Amino acid sequence: MANSGCEDLRGQEEESFLYFAYGSNLLTERIHLRNPSAAFCCVARLQDYKLDFGNSQGKTSETWHGGIATIFQSPGDEVWGVVWKMNKSNLSSLDKQEGVKSGTYVPIEVNVYTQEGKEITCRSYQMKNYESAPPSPQYKKVICLGAKENGLPLEYQKKLNAIEPNDYKGEVSEEIENIIKKGETKAH
Repeated sequence: MANSGCEDLRGQEEESFLYFAYGSNLLTERIHLRNPSAAFCCVARLQDYKLDFGNSQGKTSETWHGGIATIFQSPGDEVWGVVWKMNKSNLSSLDKQEGVKSGTYVPIEVNVYTQEGKEITCRSYQMKNYESAPPSPQYKKVICLGAKENGLPLEYQKKLNAIEPNDYKGEVSEEIENIIKKGETKAH
């Protein structure tokens, strides 16, 4: 039953789409804040890409107080993430969360591979104009919690845990702080 979420795609393609998340949306509670229809489909690997963190157009994220995740093409590297099956009605809320209008991210189409080696085409997001910058401790934590919650490969989780965050000491939004608290309770 491991990949049951992806098996019944044939029928509902009109109403749903697949989204490959590699950043804060790895965490179920986080994606559900804005996109309640997201259903876990599977864990997947994006080949020849690398994870990076940065400030879009040089501006620090007001939500996260640090660099936010993006991916760039890098032969031989790989990015692991979660494929969410989402209702098309959530497409605009997802775009909004990813700052598509403001130009923070652009939607891209990627082909990812499930752990069984099946290829799936997904929507994902990429920052085009950004300056590399480390993430805040909270942002890093949300990503690591999501990776753990959804069982990303341990080697990859180790990589995520090794990311050096910035030295932001403040809070992020209450809804995010609550998600982190919940996630930490679950993880213990």
